[in-house]
Amino acid sequence: MSKKDDHIALLLKRIPESPGVYQYFDKDGQIIYVGKAKNLHRRVNSYFSKDHPSSKTRQLVAHIADIRYVVVKSEQDAFLLENNLIKQYQPRYNILLKDGKSYPSICITKEAFPRIFKTRTINKKTGEYYGPYSFSNTVEMVLELIHKLYPIRTCNIPLSADSIEKKKIRVCLKYHLKNCCGICEGFGKEEYSQWIDQARKLIKGDAHEIGKQLEEQMMRLAAEMKYEEAADLKHKIELLEQFKSKTIITNSSAKDVDVFGYDEQEDKVYISMLHVHNGSIVQGQTIEYRRKMEEEKEELLAMGMMELRERLESKTKDVIVPFIPEVFDDSLHVYIAFSGDRKKLLDLAMQNVRQYKLDRLKQEDKLNPEQRGVRILTELQQMMGLETLPRWIDCFDNSNIQGESAVAGCVVYRMAKPSKSDYKKFDIKTVQGADDYASMREVVRRRYQHILDENGQMPDLIIADGGLGQMHAIREAVEDQLGLKIPIAGLKKNDKHRTQTLLFGFPPKEISMPVTSEVFRLLTNIQDEVHRFAISFHKNKRSKAQIHSQLDDLQGVGEVTKQKILTHFGSVKRARAAKKEEWLKLLGTRRGSDIYEQIQVQISL
Repeated sequence: MSKKDDHIALLLKRIPESPGVYQYFDKDGQIIYVGKAKNLHRRVNSYFSKDHPSSKTRQLVAHIADIRYVVVKSEQDAFLLENNLIKQYQPRYNILLKDGKSYPSICITKEAFPRIFKTRTINKKTGEYYGPYSFSNTVEMVLELIHKLYPIRTCNIPLSADSIEKKKIRVCLKYHLKNCCGICEGFGKEEYSQWIDQARKLIKGDAHEIGKQLEEQMMRLAAEMKYEEAADLKHKIELLEQFKSKTIITNSSAKDVDVFGYDEQEDKVYISMLHVHNGSIVQGQTIEYRRKMEEEKEELLAMGMMELRERLESKTKDVIVPFIPEVFDDSLHVYIAFSGDRKKLLDLAMQNVRQYKLDRLKQEDKLNPEQRGVRILTELQQMMGLETLPRWIDCFDNSNIQGESAVAGCVVYRMAKPSKSDYKKFDIKTVQGADDYASMREVVRRRYQHILDENGQMPDLIIADGGLGQMHAIREAVEDQLGLKIPIAGLKKNDKHRTQTLLFGFPPKEISMPVTSEVFRLLTNIQDEVHRFAISFHKNKRSKAQIHSQLDDLQGVGEVTKQKILTHFGSVKRARAAKKEEWLKLLGTRRGSDIYEQIQVQISL
């Protein structure tokens, strides 16, 4: 046993059976992992007392050279300490918090006569900030209402009491349009701070309180017979009500609450928070974590909740979540919503986090187009339990009408995209009548026998545009006749002939997937494409067969004459129905009469 192993073994014996936080260090004294535990002794010893299926965990253990721990009173204290240490040291094997796009906030500047505007840059020395807002249009709505209710300035001219006193600046067009009080010349100087205070309340979500104040003022002005001023306030109250109807989404059952959404994609985790005050969404943000180990979603949600509540400075005690987090503050009231207003809020948070995930994935796909294909195929590989990534997919379909003009098509997808230059068409040669299974065996055998003869590479996955029968036909050709081992799947359709589910294995199991998933869209695209390809080939062959049987078999009709007949009559059917005089006029007396007589013999047979 090495000195390192002796050192670790000695430490493991000393660790107490108490809640706390443990830290792993590498040989250079750098923190590489921070974890928490209800029972430090049991948790830390588990890393060294068993084999771990995860390669990441095995790699972590191999780099541990020293262990330190901190005992705390409760699991909640351990969670808080762990979170702080991860933020401080950013250990190599802990989850990584990745900030994505910056969300807009509303700024009220710290000036003698403040301005209010939208910004993504935060500088608390020059202003007070509210937000961030996950919905940019919400910011626009709030600012639009503020500037309709209160004639505060929008210019960035540096104003001071001295410059106003000395009349250094003149009013602009906005003053004459009644969109600004004209503070630059001292107009509205007494009311300006009140307008800013009321705008601040509106931003905080206190629209109901402001409405009550405006209504009281309106009634007082009406009682004083100042009807024009009262009418102006009535218009402002109507604007406020319109705003409330767009933004207030709950009733009294959910006035102040934090709502969390959760979604994930491979090693990426997305957590969103909507902060609701007085029934209005006043703040919102989404963060992204990168998994480094095998962190459970309950642990990640707990960390996301803490991070977002700290960022948005929320003190709300009511919290709505999609599932119970691993740890949370005992003073919080945590709800899983199943119906009513809370469910509506949760659905909105989930919609928000999914949209954020979609935006991030689209952004990554633009930067690296091949990454999207790898991501979709990796998901398909995991769903099916395939040993290799299905980079090359073949899909087969047959097409015939009562056995006539029987054909088949094979479409090829490489890295989740159609490779049309590799598509194959097959005339059914050995099967008589409408026998789809026999036709499938024939074309699959021919397809892969040809590849074998040329020592070519085989596909990673074969898909049948059909269910169990087609899958068995493909397996008989691939495994029994050719001795190949290639994964085979089928696409089951619903009663509307649309893709419903994926079949895989023998006996086959149904692999269900959301219809909105990228894998489902890929499989639907493959099924639609192979059906289109096979049908187009069948129609083309049937059309050629009709023309050949009725014109090409006539004596004295070559390619030029055939085109002349079709151009004149428009179709074979019309040519057969034409009178003899029309044939004589088109081709002359002798040739026209001869070909017309041959067509009459065809019709009589």
